[in-house]
Amino acid sequence: MPAPPPGERLEALRLLPQPPEPDWAAEFPTLWTPGEAGAAARLARFLARPLGEYAGTRNDPGIEGSSGLSPHLRWGEISPRQVWHAAVAAGGAAAARPFLGEILWREFSYHLLWHRPELPEAPLRPRFAATPRPDAALLRAWRQGRTGYPIVDAGMRQLWRLGWMHNRVRMIAASLLVKHLLQPWLAGAAWFWDTLVDADLANNSASWQWIAGCGTDASPWFRVFNPLLQGEKFDPTGRYVKRFVPELSGVPGRFIHRPWEAPEAVLRGAGVVLGRDYPRPVVEHAKGRRRALAALAAARSGGAALEEDAVA
Repeated sequence: MPAPPPGERLEALRLLPQPPEPDWAAEFPTLWTPGEAGAAARLARFLARPLGEYAGTRNDPGIEGSSGLSPHLRWGEISPRQVWHAAVAAGGAAAARPFLGEILWREFSYHLLWHRPELPEAPLRPRFAATPRPDAALLRAWRQGRTGYPIVDAGMRQLWRLGWMHNRVRMIAASLLVKHLLQPWLAGAAWFWDTLVDADLANNSASWQWIAGCGTDASPWFRVFNPLLQGEKFDPTGRYVKRFVPELSGVPGRFIHRPWEAPEAVLRGAGVVLGRDYPRPVVEHAKGRRRALAALAAARSGGAALEEDAVA
C-alpha cells in the first residue's frame, strides 16, 4: 500500500494576514474562541440568560442578544442537535421556540442546497436570472461602510473588524445593496463569503436569495427595507452606530440615523462635515425604493404572480 502524501503545514496556507498587509484579523480573538471548547463556552454563556427574552433582544444589534453560535455551527464545532437539546433543557420548549426557529431556518437552507445545488449561483425563480451589471463605485462604498446610511455602514464595518455582522443588520445591508443600489445579489453573497467567520454556503446563499426576492419567499418583490426606519427601530439610541461609525459619535440620537437632516449647528458641534467626515447617502431612500420596485415589477414578466414560480 503506497504511503500517504506528506501533509501540509497550516502556516504554509497563509490564511492569516501577512506583513506588510494590514492585520484585518487583529480583533477576531476578542470575540471568537475557535474549537469545541469555545463552542461549549459560547452556548453556556447564551443559555445563562433567560431564553424567554431572546425574541425581544435578538434584533438589537447594540447588545449581545443573539447566541453567537453561528461560527461554531458552521465549522462543525458544535451540532444543531446539541444546541437544540441544550436550549430545551435550559429553558423549556415554549421559551426556546423563537431560538429553535432560527436553528430550523438554518436547516431549511441545507434542505434547499441539497435539492437545488445551483442555489449559490442561480436564482430559484428563473425570471430573475437576468442580473444588473455591477457598479464598482457602489460596491466599494457598500463594502467599506461608506453608503451614507449609518445602520448599514456600522454593519459593514463590524463585518470587517470582527468577521461577523448582526443578523438584523445583515438583512438591512443586503436589502440596500440589491434593492436601493440595484446590485447583483451574487456580489453581496461573494463579499459575505469572503469576510464572515460564519460564512456558510447554504445559509449565505439562501438568505441572499430571500432578501433579493428570487428565492423561496412567497411575496418578496415589494419588500424594500427602509434603512432609516430600521435603524431607528432597532438601534434607537444609536449605540450600535456610534460604536462602529465613531465619526458620528457626537451626533444626537434624534439625527444619528439621518445626519443629513441635522441643522448645521448640530453637525458643527459634533465635528461632522458631511461629504468630508461622513458621506451623504449614495442614493436617496424614496428614489431608491421607487427604482427598485420598478425593476422588480419589470422582472415579474407582465405581472404574473410570483407564487407561480417553482421552488423547492
